[in-house]
Amino acid sequence: MNDRVDESLLAPVALWSAESEASLLGALLLDNGLWDRVGDVLADSDFFRQEHRLIYGAIGALINAGSQADVFTVFDQMKRIRKDDLVGLLTLNELAQYVPSAASVRQYALIVRDFALRRKLMAASSEIHGLACQRGVGFEETLEQASALVTSLFDEGKTDEWQTMETGVVQLLDRINAQAEGTAVDDFTATGLIDLDARLDGGPRDGELIVIGARPGMGKSALALSMGLHMAMESGKAVGMFSMEMPKAQVTSRAMALQSRIHLSRIKRGERLKDYDWPAITAATDRLRSVNFLVNDRSGLNINQVRASARSLRRRHGKLACLIVDYLGLMAGIDPKMPRVYQIEEITKGLKSLAKELGCPIFLLCQLNRAVEQRVDQMPILADLRDSGSVEQDADIVMFVHRPYKANPTLSDEWKYYAKLSVAKLRDGEPGLIDLMYVGENTRFANWPAETPIPTNQVRVARSSKGAEL
Repeated sequence: MNDRVDESLLAPVALWSAESEASLLGALLLDNGLWDRVGDVLADSDFFRQEHRLIYGAIGALINAGSQADVFTVFDQMKRIRKDDLVGLLTLNELAQYVPSAASVRQYALIVRDFALRRKLMAASSEIHGLACQRGVGFEETLEQASALVTSLFDEGKTDEWQTMETGVVQLLDRINAQAEGTAVDDFTATGLIDLDARLDGGPRDGELIVIGARPGMGKSALALSMGLHMAMESGKAVGMFSMEMPKAQVTSRAMALQSRIHLSRIKRGERLKDYDWPAITAATDRLRSVNFLVNDRSGLNINQVRASARSLRRRHGKLACLIVDYLGLMAGIDPKMPRVYQIEEITKGLKSLAKELGCPIFLLCQLNRAVEQRVDQMPILADLRDSGSVEQDADIVMFVHRPYKANPTLSDEWKYYAKLSVAKLRDGEPGLIDLMYVGENTRFANWPAETPIPTNQVRVARSSKGAEL
């Protein structure tokens, strides 16, 4: 049975509760102590009637200044701001006759807030109607503006609730006991890189913003793809990748090379495949077809577009294992006229908020500035992050990928498959270095083999233009 719309509410004038507004104000005039129950929920603009907005604003100003707010002091406040023609003693006395219970005051505040949000939604719908009628503006731009209008209401609709330490400790002990008994559901998803997972105490956790930085060609996209595919396979959940640099077909080719262990050049050129490659292709195809890994290759997205698309992904596929954004430098600001540093700050803060909202980790890929190439070891540090300090500030974890052989091809062959991952920032742990293996022909990161020594020989080897030793 379909719910029917209450047509009496279609007019904006009907979207308010006179009783709730009056009862709330009357209670505050009689007991200023109730302010603490409603001050975090309401703003004066949430009231429908202008006189009610003025009264609530005056009550708040008096209480926050440490003064008593009653019928007479509020009226004096009205006279000082020359609004006593709108709010007189008679109006205030009438409000003071409402005496709701203290328990009801919070509920009245929530009702007033709910109606305020509904009026804003109706105003937004009217604006969206106007945008849709502007034929001179492209549909994509119109859709972006409409999305921004609705998206802004998501955060306004939330009310922060305090949690007591007692409640938090009880929940913590319940989780610890469940983990000790082996009955707990993990609050992390393993990346498949054993040493990295160990340093992260299991793997990335919900709500974390994880930055992966590197110079071009070091393999940050390959690392994110390796971890994302493993997380999708192990968790059975969806993984979304915003691939603003590579088209979908290229991401798929890399995923096939990664899973089949066949050289990427043969994947890209089918005529180069050998007969013995086909069993691996078939097996990899079966695995990839069963993985819920989704790719969006639209370029130049801003944070509102990423947020809207990610929310849609969550609605269609349920809780996500992770989200990958490749990469920060290709994202646009909502206002392209703003300086780039402000656009970056807008993006990083938005992605951190989105990670908490979606309840999944977000991997944000970043290119580093050229300063790293001036150092002897060329190992990136936090200061190498481009454009804005907000990247470092907003991230829970910052990791840097470095491949010595890529930076210095004259090194001996023992360095060819060696990669170093620097966990430079770890909000809940100790930073450190991790040894990894990178197989370039498969664009695959893996654990460094335990039986293989870490390369130490820095002696350069002369090579021909084709890379062969002389």
